[in-house]
Amino acid sequence: MALVVRMPEVLTGAVEAALQSWLVAVGDEVAVGQPIAEVETEKATVEYEAEAAGTVAGLLVETGVQVPVGTPIAVLAAAGESVVDALAAAGPAASGSDAEAVEAAGTAGAAGAVGTAESAQTPGAPQTPETVQTPGASETSETVQTPAPAAAAPGHAGRVFMSPLVRRLAAERGLDLGEIRGSGPGGRIVRRDLDALGSAPSAAEAPAVAAPAGPVAPAGPAGAHTDHPHTGMRRAIARRLVESKTTIPHFYLVADCRVDELLELRRTVNEGSGLKVSVNDFVVKAVAAAFREVPEANAIWTAEATRRFEDVDIAVAVAVEGGLVTPVVRAVNRKSLSEVSESIRDLAERGRTGRLRQEEIEGGSFSVSNLGMYGTQEFSAIINPPHAGILAVGAARKAPIVVGDELRVGSVMTVTLSADHRVLDGALAARWLAAFVARIESPVSILV
Repeated sequence: MALVVRMPEVLTGAVEAALQSWLVAVGDEVAVGQPIAEVETEKATVEYEAEAAGTVAGLLVETGVQVPVGTPIAVLAAAGESVVDALAAAGPAASGSDAEAVEAAGTAGAAGAVGTAESAQTPGAPQTPETVQTPGASETSETVQTPAPAAAAPGHAGRVFMSPLVRRLAAERGLDLGEIRGSGPGGRIVRRDLDALGSAPSAAEAPAVAAPAGPVAPAGPAGAHTDHPHTGMRRAIARRLVESKTTIPHFYLVADCRVDELLELRRTVNEGSGLKVSVNDFVVKAVAAAFREVPEANAIWTAEATRRFEDVDIAVAVAVEGGLVTPVVRAVNRKSLSEVSESIRDLAERGRTGRLRQEEIEGGSFSVSNLGMYGTQEFSAIINPPHAGILAVGAARKAPIVVGDELRVGSVMTVTLSADHRVLDGALAARWLAAFVARIESPVSILV
């Protein structure tokens, strides 16, 4: 029986998402767990994996289109079922599909352009150059057509098809799109084509690449300025932060940590083992150790109950172009320091290139945001729903400290805990923060 694939809720609470690119074409066989599309969420671009096996009978949503969660985006035909029968069984969900064209494509791998009902042309109406599509491409010209002939890849007859993500990554890496032969449907350039090439020696040496719509110069006497249109990520981040500050009762606790021993231990670990462990890796491990000591703080608020967790899953804020992502490191309490460091490094690298998976940006009860590498001494962070807290970490700095009756110079790091008062009362939050400071100031205990 035909299966209608719907836009997933790739992030808890998300109401809509954008389809960045298709990784399959009409007629392709897909297996359970196979990535079939790249979906842009408010935090990252993630690969959406098939939840059932079958043959792609129709692609119902064009790339670059943002649709509500739950909207039908594709139809899969079951074993022995024709694509026409599958589309017919899908009913209104596939009303924008041309069943005859899909059947003609068969299983030869041809990717018929499949539109939504809203984008279907009236019979007999001429198509303008902006809406004409080349068979095999599912993008609209607004997001995929590069006007400069020099950017055309071999075999594309002057047109290059790609998703906005691919265009952005190509510009960041300084890649010449004219040298890339797309391996996607209809010759479309997909992210794996860029990854196979690597980066050019210098972005300055790369030819100009068509970019998304840039700043808009205003008209009238409003003064010299430019308006930068909001990206989907920027809008979603704004919505989530407003939701957090207006629905979560924040309160804040601040502590200074002496980190001379931690910095010395980090230097010893890095020199003795060849690892490149960061201060933030120690911080994340200390957070998990504090939750082990105060387990009732490892919880989140739900509509019906306070949900407490056994393992400690911690989200780590990672800056990316145009915003940030918060991938979750799982079971930090059961990982060694080196495993935590490797996990954070891997998630951060894939977060910056839009390669995080859906499950890697969901879950957890707590976040860590570290701006110490920018020299920030102290700040307060906004809780990332549905988490119950976030620790803002400042830079280690030299400061006067009192040891016994003597005044000395030591290394001090200021941390600020933002807590959800629905879950954490003041005394509970203070106990957790004291446990964290104790671990940071006695860093050997983090390794035990």
